[in-house]
Amino acid sequence: MRNPTALLAAVGLAALLIGCSKPAPKTETAEAPEASEATEVHEVSEEDKLKMLASLPAPYNGADMENGKRKFALCRSCHTVAEGGPNMTGPNLYGIIGHKAGSHEGYAYSDALKAAGYVWDPAHLDTWITDPKAMLPGNKMTFLGIKEAKDRTDVIAYLMVETGAAKPAHD
Repeated sequence: MRNPTALLAAVGLAALLIGCSKPAPKTETAEAPEASEATEVHEVSEEDKLKMLASLPAPYNGADMENGKRKFALCRSCHTVAEGGPNMTGPNLYGIIGHKAGSHEGYAYSDALKAAGYVWDPAHLDTWITDPKAMLPGNKMTFLGIKEAKDRTDVIAYLMVETGAAKPAHD
């Protein structure tokens, strides 16, 4: 490949897919939900996100949200974080903090994850995203892990803010 732009695009795509080797399941296009079925999604301002970040316990309150967002790009090929977002190759992660592992409705988990018996909290997430196969042998996640502790802290803080674990502070 002699075209540098095409090479960069291929490298970027490979980086996004490194976390998930399975393609996302094919789904039929659904019609827009009726107004009564629609999930009301509230946009959170950047200012509120910064307040939410500051309200997190240490070390997450000092995390770099932009780095967390960048590092989470490794996860986006398999996971969504929006409230009411779809499951993909991996489950939607909205509300993951405080949620029993392996129990997101509508997602087909491995037997290992269904039997894990813990609730997702920052400590479990940190161990999980370091090396999912080492934490829970027999799970089906193909992600190789995030080795740098600071990057994991940033991703967890990003998840806490983006998935509803942190609530906007009101003045």
